[in-house]
Amino acid sequence: MTDMRAFREAATAWAAGGPGDPARELAARLPVRTAVLLEGLSDAAAVSALAAVRGRNLAAEGVCVLPMGGAMNVGRFARLLGPSGLGLRLTGLCDERERPYYRRALERAGAAPQAFFVCAADLEDELVRALGVTRVTELVRAQGDSRPLRTFLRQPAQQGRPARQQLRRFLGTKKGRKIHYGRVLVEALDPARVPAPLDDLLTSL
Repeated sequence: MTDMRAFREAATAWAAGGPGDPARELAARLPVRTAVLLEGLSDAAAVSALAAVRGRNLAAEGVCVLPMGGAMNVGRFARLLGPSGLGLRLTGLCDERERPYYRRALERAGAAPQAFFVCAADLEDELVRALGVTRVTELVRAQGDSRPLRTFLRQPAQQGRPARQQLRRFLGTKKGRKIHYGRVLVEALDPARVPAPLDDLLTSL
């Protein structure tokens, strides 16, 4: 297990109500300086993929990419890891509908809400918009998911929905699929068409 992974797991356990000493000890020993707070594993896969595409090793730079297991956990993570806790710089992504909740949680923890970058709906929607429906459909087929996609599109609930929304919903219909496509979609991006929230986050690190 890498040191940064150990810190991520210790911080996650601490936020879940476990002891804080392991995270404190690792933070003191490691060159960790920034925590990138993300809603889930698919967002973490996308951020890590873009960093790799750009030739960056975030862990070596002292950056911990930390999926929180849900947006509503941001207050707890911010309190433990931010200015009032370990003193790490906090940044990350959030969805537009959750921006007020993030702002309140970060302000209570003494962190800067403007350090978080906002996706209109969510990161998957940003990626589908950047690539376009045709290209995302090609990627789904290339990954061997043509049959599941056809089955999904035949469902009554999907009839009449815009194609972009259908694809976004499809990515979340099977455990692990959003995580897999978080990497696949990012790796397929034209460097000039990286969604602004994701591009701005990496640039800020």
